[in-house]
Amino acid sequence: MNEDRKVIFFDLETQRTFDEVGGRHNLSRLGLAVAVTYDSSAGRYRAYTEKEVDELVEELVGADLVVGFNVKRFDYEVLRPYTDYPLQSIPTADMLEDVFDELGFRLSLDSLAQATLGTGKSAHGLDAVRWFRAGELQKVIDYCTRDVEVTRQLYEYGRQRGYILYWDRRGRMQKIFVNWS
Repeated sequence: MNEDRKVIFFDLETQRTFDEVGGRHNLSRLGLAVAVTYDSSAGRYRAYTEKEVDELVEELVGADLVVGFNVKRFDYEVLRPYTDYPLQSIPTADMLEDVFDELGFRLSLDSLAQATLGTGKSAHGLDAVRWFRAGELQKVIDYCTRDVEVTRQLYEYGRQRGYILYWDRRGRMQKIFVNWS
């Protein structure tokens, strides 16, 4: 990774589920439980709670590039009620968007990580909502940090090799060509 650039890898978890807010079209009602970033220039992870959302937005805005998985259509939409800043104007590499553009269908971060890296996510987003409600914030932070770590590893794999991997419906390993240089 170019060390002169500040690349921020980013993911967040929510307080509520789609069912509780009336469906996927109400992302702004989900509420921020925890967000985690990894700053490539500093080599560090940082966790944010809802009360620290201004600092989170400041970090995202200060990045040369934000990298995430479904970040434009999910994470930024969850953050929309917390800021007047036009988050869509932040230079962003949305890995899911790139996969969809290449294949014409969506794949999960976990399935891409399993095929490409041989490892995946540590839990499910619904677990994070349950942990948040139980006051187990560290579990949510750990889960979200793992997602950011997997996102970063997958992105760096694709950036270095020009492709990532997935298994098709017939169980065959396939390449998805990406341009993340």
